[in-house]
Order: sequence, then C-alpha cells, then structure tokens
Amino acid sequence: MKINKVLVIGGGLAGCESAYQLAKRGVEVDLIDIKPRAFTPAHKNPNFAELVCSNSLKAKGLDTASGLLKAELELLDSLIIKTAYKHSVDAGGALAVDRDKFSEEVTQTIRSIKNINIITQEYKAINTDVPTIVATGPLTTDALAQSLKNLLSQEYLYFFDAASPIVTADSIDYDRAFWGSRYQKGGDDYLNCPMTKEEYELFYNELINAKTVELKSFEGREVFEGCMPIEIMAKRGIDTLRFGPLKPVGLKDSRGARPYAVVQLRAENREKTLFNLVGFQTNLTFPEQKRVFSLIPALKNAQFVRYGVMHRNTFINAPQCVNEFYQLKKYPNIFIAGQLSGVEGYVESVCSGLIAGIFMYKYLRGENLISVPKETMTGALINYITAPNPDFQPMNANFGILPPLKERIKDKKARYVQYSERALSAMREFCQYCNA
Repeated sequence: MKINKVLVIGGGLAGCESAYQLAKRGVEVDLIDIKPRAFTPAHKNPNFAELVCSNSLKAKGLDTASGLLKAELELLDSLIIKTAYKHSVDAGGALAVDRDKFSEEVTQTIRSIKNINIITQEYKAINTDVPTIVATGPLTTDALAQSLKNLLSQEYLYFFDAASPIVTADSIDYDRAFWGSRYQKGGDDYLNCPMTKEEYELFYNELINAKTVELKSFEGREVFEGCMPIEIMAKRGIDTLRFGPLKPVGLKDSRGARPYAVVQLRAENREKTLFNLVGFQTNLTFPEQKRVFSLIPALKNAQFVRYGVMHRNTFINAPQCVNEFYQLKKYPNIFIAGQLSGVEGYVESVCSGLIAGIFMYKYLRGENLISVPKETMTGALINYITAPNPDFQPMNANFGILPPLKERIKDKKARYVQYSERALSAMREFCQYCNA
C-alpha cells in the first residue's frame, strides 16, 4: 500500500503521540482539533496535550506498573514521556510536570514538524476511506460520537463509566472467603466474602457516611441512570444491599451455613489474578473506597489496582470492536487510540496513541502486523482490552494483567521488579520490529 496521508483526530496526549510517531517515519499527517477555536467543558489551555485532572503521570520506579509502562514508552521514543521528564517537578517517586510548560513544548514540537498539518475545526463524521486515528478522548463531541455510533452500532459505544473496584487475587484473605455460585448454578464462578451481622452493620454505616466525588457540571446526574452507586442504594435502608448485590440467598459457607451478607468477587481475567467487586459501582473518593471496602473481612488487606468510577468517559466496547493493533475490526483503515479505546489514564493513553501510530505506519506499508508481546505492560493492556469480556470496562496499567512469572516470588517488590525486567527484555526485541 502506498504511503500517503493519515488523519489524526484529537490533539490530546494520544493524538499528539500518534502524529509524532507517524511523522518521524515520513508519513504526512493532518492533525485536527477543535482548540483553540472551541473548547470542551473540561479544557481551558489552548495548547495540545493538556493535562486536565492532574499534573502527575504516576510513579517512576520499576517496581510499579506505571513506572514500567513509562520505561517501555521511553524505549519506543515517546514524545510525551521525554517531554514530561524534561519539565518534571519534584514529586517524590512520581513523575509530575509543570502543566503549562509541558503542553507548550509538546505543541511547539508538533507544530515544528514539517509533515504535520494542523487543522483547527470540529471533525464531525468519520470517512472510512481515509486512513484515520481517532483519539478524541472521553469528551468526544456529540457529532463525532454519533458518527462512531453509526459506525459501530450504539451498543458498542458508551458515554458513562460505571466501573466496580478491582483487587489483586494474592491480596485476598481466602480464609475469610469461599468459592461458589448461588444455588450451585454453574461452577465455582464467584469468590464469596461473607459478613456477620456486626461486620455488615459497621460496613453499612461507614458506607452511607463516606465522602463522595463531586460531579462536574458537564457530567450531570445522568451517570446514575444506568447503574446506581452502591452508596446511594444503601441509603434507601439498612437491608437494601442484603436484598440486592450483597444478598446471601442461595449461598452457603464452608460450614454449610448461610451468611448474613455476602460480597461477591468475579474474576476479571482468565488467569484469575484480578477480581472485581460485583455490584460495587461507586462515586466514593478513592481514599474512602480503600477505607470502607477494606472493612469487608476478606478484603482487609486488599490491594486495589483500580478504584470504582462513575463519570463521563466515552469509550468503545473494545473486545467487540478492535483488534490487537487498535484497528476497527470492520474498518482496518480506522484506528482508535487514547481513552476512547478502553484504556484508562494519562500514560496508558499515550501508550495506545504511540502503538496505533506505529501500526498505522506498518499497515500503510503493507507489512505484516506483529502483536506487542503480552509480557510487556503495553502488550498486556492491549490484551486486556481486546480479550473477550462481556462486562468490559476501561483498565489502567497494573501487574495483575501481566502473565504470571514462571517462579513464584513472595516479596511483592521483588516480584514486580522481575515482571519489569522480563517486560523490558521483551520490549527491546519488539523495538527492532518498530524501527525496521
């Protein structure tokens, strides 16, 4: 296929990274964004790559999932990550940046590249005949979202993120839990976390009095229509949860007795290294989620890899729509990047934009597309969002989505460093393909 031109829609982290990766490989890019002619309700800065919610790109150490992901992106020559390090500010073990200087430099770099054409306007309809990377983020404009709906069918595009918390399997107290499904229907599909009357009442009282996140004006109350937060449900009465997501009916513990209340955990992946709290969509603040949900006896020492969220977050049902190269299955000319693709977080969005840019380049050249190794955090994220999952929700980087190590390492920090060493070795090999 002859290399000609690629349209990148969106000048955020993912869009800028995609444009950079394509342009450095000699592809002409039309980068289109509504700023500074217009702004979404969340954006204020006229520059590209605006950091809206926080100036932190999370931890830097290789004993953290975010640190590993950034290290992989450095190997892949990420514009966003190298600019972030250039404008970092003191933040302990985290990579935090001067937001204004960071965005200014990314914008200057993008504008200085001769084969990137900047177009300032709203893009409203996707043309499947034009090679395109869509990276418009969680506040995709209504017209473009409608175009995506038409392309994918409405059931594969979501406008609000109502996700339950996820914990690591190895942090659960299995002595305080038991396997089984209600009325023995199916196999041992759920890990059940029972509570006594006293434990439940303590949990209930803390839940209904916990601090919640204040919704932004553009999010509205619609977020509650599809899936009620557990704290709102609880306020209807002390036994409401016991007749809802925490109902003990049809369940018996190891002694054959029915618990007073039961929190069910469902495996988040095939390897059962991660579990989500069923029915625990919530608008509690992250610290409050940690505090209150740790009152569940089996989760006393639980490690949360994702907290529950309820906010506007336009994203596609990735397992149904995209392949492991970020291409739409029905329209290989169209790639989806950023939070729209089903990843969650700044660095994760950068990662998807970078990989989409590389694979678009390979696709235009007619080369065989080679999957990113699953042992890398980059590949594990792709595997997570593309693997069959009827209850798909966006995911951020965490060690729970990586394939298990061959040898079990008890010390958590040492185990994470081993994951990182394996991942970086695999990424170095993949870089040879990217740079060819």
